Amino acid sequence: QVQLVESGGGLVEAGGSLRLSCAASGRTFSAYLMGWFRQAPGKERELVAGISRGGTNTYYTDSVKGRFTITRDNAKNTAYLQMNSLKPEDTAVYYCGADSRPYITSRDITPAYWGQGTQVTVSS
Repeated sequence: QVQLVESGGGLVEAGGSLRLSCAASGRTFSAYLMGWFRQAPGKERELVAGISRGGTNTYYTDSVKGRFTITRDNAKNTAYLQMNSLKPEDTAVYYCGADSRPYITSRDITPAYWGQGTQVTVSS
């Protein structure tokens, strides 16, 4: 069991930047692969970025490659998503999720635990 709380969302103009944080409870944070997901109204939730337990391996969906960076600080039990060059199509509720399954990679993250979400709105 892990509890996740996102923060850092807000309203930003196109071309701007935001940094999202996902604070996790407990001392077993490093046992989880972490992912950032987003969901726009009427659309499916999609994996935006994933990161391995040690932070060595990352995955990004094509639409955010080169613009978003996922990191984690296991000592702080926190995952981050740095979002640069934001576009209106990035507008969504962003969620972090944790996946404890062994022998998976960051592109295969299917969380059992979710945060409450944080709204990101990018104006044109």
